[in-house]
Amino acid sequence: MLSLIGYVSMLVILALLLWQKVSPIVALAGVPIVAALIAGNSPSKVSEFALAGITSVASVVVMFIFAIVFFGILRHVGFFDPVIDRIIRLGGSSPKAVAVATTLLASVAHLDGAGATTFLITIPAMLPIYQRLGMSRLTLTACVGLGAGAMNMLPWGGPTARAAATVGVEANEVWTPLIPAQIVGVIAALGVAWFLGSREAKRIAKGKPSEFAEPVHAHDANQTTRSSGADTGARTTSVMVDTGAHGTAVDGTDSTAATDDSPEKDHRNIPLWVNGLILLATLVVLMWGIVSPAIAFLVATILALIINFRGLENQSRQFDISAKSAMLMASTLLAAGVLLGVLDESGMIESMADSAVQVLPAGIMPILPIVVAVLGVPMSLFFGPDAYYFGVLPVLSAVGSNYGIDPVLLAQASIIGQETLGFPISPLTGSFYLLVGLANVPIGKHILGLIGWAWLVSIIVLIAAIVIGVIPLWVA
Repeated sequence: MLSLIGYVSMLVILALLLWQKVSPIVALAGVPIVAALIAGNSPSKVSEFALAGITSVASVVVMFIFAIVFFGILRHVGFFDPVIDRIIRLGGSSPKAVAVATTLLASVAHLDGAGATTFLITIPAMLPIYQRLGMSRLTLTACVGLGAGAMNMLPWGGPTARAAATVGVEANEVWTPLIPAQIVGVIAALGVAWFLGSREAKRIAKGKPSEFAEPVHAHDANQTTRSSGADTGARTTSVMVDTGAHGTAVDGTDSTAATDDSPEKDHRNIPLWVNGLILLATLVVLMWGIVSPAIAFLVATILALIINFRGLENQSRQFDISAKSAMLMASTLLAAGVLLGVLDESGMIESMADSAVQVLPAGIMPILPIVVAVLGVPMSLFFGPDAYYFGVLPVLSAVGSNYGIDPVLLAQASIIGQETLGFPISPLTGSFYLLVGLANVPIGKHILGLIGWAWLVSIIVLIAAIVIGVIPLWVA
């Protein structure tokens, strides 16, 4: 009976998250509380379950809040601007170089882990170049998606934070062993971008038209006008999409888009290398595990505030700028903590795992991490980040535990593709609509044009993870 209540609860949660009819908090926290009461637990017991779950995700929530504020500060003071400008100049007039520069720019822009920010920076910057050269806008969205997707494994990105919260560990414990594989993924994404650029160069040289590319000669006389118009249209689209999308995390929102354009300078003229040292020190601390990621980003935020801004008003404004994004993710993670606490403390997840073991073929269990990693990108079409990491992964972890599979291993297998390389093709994240809206490409064409390449890069990342010993070929 307990197992049935658990599975029905998870199906209801998945349905609510997939249909996007209610806030993720309602689905993630409300449904398990009702389920626990139906199972015969007293309100006081359910309260204990929920608090235990909230406690388990508290450090991840703190990390995410201060990571968002920290990278928001760096973006606000223009730390990334010189790098972005150089990457844009790197593109030049060669389609191959432009495609590679696009993916590189998306990778750098995605250092803050926010998809919306990445697309707001990359698409308006590169779209006029694609128009001038007559390159396809589908190539633009593919290159941007690959760069952002490969970088979305960062511990302050949504998928890794969710995975860590679900299996009850620090985010860097999931991410750090995968750093070499992620680097391979970025290189693979740049390689695919080079190929896509070469394909575009051949098409343009042969004079073949493309439905999503403008004729090259159309920009000879009025390049400036079109570039300005493209930027204006991009900003208009971003406002419309950001307001209407029902994304469930930072991926779908960006509260800094309008604020960063403020003409009034409110920060000190601090050399870029000073902020660079803070960022470098933070990354070193994260990779070496010297302190908790939550404390690392807390200290980094304090230093960035003191160094870059004078007085209470200017420092407080940085929290106002990031409040919407931080609040959305923090509340979602806390609600997920309620779900995990109820499932675990009530014995529901154990009962669900026991029943699943009787149904699933035992032969698949030794390769379960491989299966999870391989299916990550296509599964992103059906499961949003909340639905998968808070609905599917807990069950997979419980089932795997019965066969001696470490839940952290399944978390690592998941972030190889699920809503990382898969998030730029996922209609279940708000930033997806920002990507296709800014570039003005059809959703279906974009998905078909990117899914194969994203899947290929995820397989390459998986192979790298197997080679370095993070993901085993066979779990004994």
